[in-house]
Amino acid sequence: MINANAAPRISIIDGLNCAKLDRTQFQRTLAGGISAFNLTATRPDTTVDGSLDSIAALMRIVEAESDLVTIVRSVAEMAKAEADGKIGIIIGTQDSSFMDQDPQLLRVYQALGMRIFQPVYNSQNRFGCGALVKPDTGLTEVGREWVALMNSLGLLIDLSHCGHATARDLLAVSKQPVIFSHSNAMALANSPRNIPDDLVKLAAKTGGTAGITMWPPLLSIKERPSLDSFCDHVGHYLNLVGEDHVAFGGDLSEATKTLDDWLALYGPKPFWPEVTGILGPWYTYENRAVPGFETMADAQNLVQALSRRGHSNRVIEKVMRTNLLRVYGEVWGG
Repeated sequence: MINANAAPRISIIDGLNCAKLDRTQFQRTLAGGISAFNLTATRPDTTVDGSLDSIAALMRIVEAESDLVTIVRSVAEMAKAEADGKIGIIIGTQDSSFMDQDPQLLRVYQALGMRIFQPVYNSQNRFGCGALVKPDTGLTEVGREWVALMNSLGLLIDLSHCGHATARDLLAVSKQPVIFSHSNAMALANSPRNIPDDLVKLAAKTGGTAGITMWPPLLSIKERPSLDSFCDHVGHYLNLVGEDHVAFGGDLSEATKTLDDWLALYGPKPFWPEVTGILGPWYTYENRAVPGFETMADAQNLVQALSRRGHSNRVIEKVMRTNLLRVYGEVWGG
């Protein structure tokens, strides 16, 4: 029976994706109504050589699966990909440490098609401090040069893994909108990877967005999160900065980790104890995803969950799609 109260299916833009890159995964992603995603194309703490290897590997995969995916460099190319029934892959990185010796390398990576860059991951580099660095000494002079060049080239800055002081410094000097692609509300889940309300407001002041992520450790600390937890974080941001500055960044690393891989990162001796060591006993390999969003094919469940909370179709579409489209267009141009 058709639910007359169900929200209409929305073409979703995923602000952060790090799932497996193969045909089956692309099919699942299309089934979930994802029209484009910001791909973590290079590994944190990689080198220039390593980053180029990763981008080359991506290009080989895209060529092999060209009936399902294509690399996009502009909002116009995103629209074309969607019209053709393909996923638009935006090449991004969560860590620019591989270029911190020479920010001018941004020009090369721009030419290769990269469009979204985080300055630093959880550690520290010549640009600034990541989310787990104590003390966070803020944005460096080299970091300021990097920001100025990012702005000049029309490349989008993402602060999700930045330390809070580094993020505040960067938000104060950027001349373009800045986003947090996948950072939840610290007011609801007190993780060092989440962000305080003042940073959400500062990002919104630049014209940017804060994206709700579905990675369970950032949705809830004491108990396993649900789709309601996702809605709680969306609602918090909507009340804080309004409907034009909230987005979605799934961060579902689907089909990328075996049990042994997962245990090495998040088991009894976690790689980031500040993030996953503070969680309740609920966080296990079996509970590594949120019920109702355990595959990208489930993405429309997020739309329905927001609708059940009483959000209008207009607001839901902004959160799940058009706010990021606006920011991409403003920063990239064209």
